[in-house]
Amino acid sequence: MYEQKVILTNEIGLHARPASIFIRAAVKFPCDITVEKNGRSYNAKSIMSVLSMSASNGDELIVRASGDNEQEAVKTLVDVIENKINNQ
Repeated sequence: MYEQKVILTNEIGLHARPASIFIRAAVKFPCDITVEKNGRSYNAKSIMSVLSMSASNGDELIVRASGDNEQEAVKTLVDVIENKINNQ
């Protein structure tokens, strides 16, 4: 298992378009991936799960993966959160 903390800096949070960008990146990996917010875990490959997280600007998230390519998966998803969804 590999995990990394990240602060969500997207102004509108992880909703609709940013969530779909995040999920498209997550499903490329064969490992199990979750995102934790306030002690609750959410399936990073499920749009309904990610949207139900209601992640907002400034929230601390823990991206966690277990299985093949777990470290690459976490680093990729942290990069998506930090750099690729900020303008969405």
